[in-house]
Amino acid sequence: MKKHSKTEAAQQLTIGIDVSDRSSCYCILDQTGEIQGEGRLRSRPEAFRQQFEGMARAVVALEAGTYSRWMSALLRECGHEVIVANPRRLRLLTTSDKKNDPQDARTLAEMAWAKPALLAPVRHRSAEAQRDLNLVRARDLLVEARTKLINGVRCLVKGFGARVPKCASLQFCQQAHLHMPEEARGAAAPMLEVIDELSEKIRYYDELLEHVARTRYPHTALLKQVCGVGTLTALAFVLTIEEPCRFQRSRDVGCYLGLRPKQQDSGDRSPQLRITKAGDSYLRKMLVSCAHYILGPFGPDTDLRRWGLKLCERGGRNAKKRAVVAVARKLAVLLHRLWVTGEVYEPLRNQATVNFAA
Repeated sequence: MKKHSKTEAAQQLTIGIDVSDRSSCYCILDQTGEIQGEGRLRSRPEAFRQQFEGMARAVVALEAGTYSRWMSALLRECGHEVIVANPRRLRLLTTSDKKNDPQDARTLAEMAWAKPALLAPVRHRSAEAQRDLNLVRARDLLVEARTKLINGVRCLVKGFGARVPKCASLQFCQQAHLHMPEEARGAAAPMLEVIDELSEKIRYYDELLEHVARTRYPHTALLKQVCGVGTLTALAFVLTIEEPCRFQRSRDVGCYLGLRPKQQDSGDRSPQLRITKAGDSYLRKMLVSCAHYILGPFGPDTDLRRWGLKLCERGGRNAKKRAVVAVARKLAVLLHRLWVTGEVYEPLRNQATVNFAA
């Protein structure tokens, strides 16, 4: 990293940008923290380049979001130091009783000027990883659309006193044609055609993602050693984490994905709270889905399954839910460890150790 002299650092400007869909507000602070200028510009690359290119080197703070990727890259091209703030750490903006775009830009600039660490800077993934992750997200959108259509057809059929039996998504259209009353066919037939088309597109994405995982990310095979973890989950995990060495401990991955409980201890009071749900929501959903399979009736006998079932035995109304989240968190740690070490997964490693000691 290029080093700057103390004089240059002392003269450095600090800029806060509150990003909106159509236009963005900015606030410029001088080296003493006083407002040097404020304004508004369109949230477009040409407007940002015109405003910030040629300006003296500055520290620019903006909130992570849809536009932050290209904005941060463009600002770095213009020679500025960019801080992409974590939105979860900006309660000072979201809970303010005097919230407006110019004020938010001013607050971002003041926090970056006073102590940038308060913004909990985040790092964008590479363009290649984002491109491949978009394939995973696109497939998920199609799955959601197909699920909504299937539920819609089921509601139409129930309105005439019939019912489509429970079945897999790929067999739904066939079952719907068999059990659908004539009165509902006129409205449901076009929907069934769209469901078939969506299934074909989803199948195309599945084949494409298999090819991407095999050719570009062969280390996903290490993660797929764990029964219940398929190509989709392994690829999403690799693309979201991107660099496994960014974590000093594998246990930190669970916290990064929002699978640890919140903490609000005060004095002798230590309440049991829900998980933080920080980080990538899609990957967290996939890990929870894998945990359901591991603890379900078709899950193989493994150390992870045994550990999760013991948590279920503790009883209580939400014992199963807590066990699923705990297994998902432990699964994230396990996948990261397999990725870093390249070891062969042993499903009953703990049991083998006990038998050897005996």
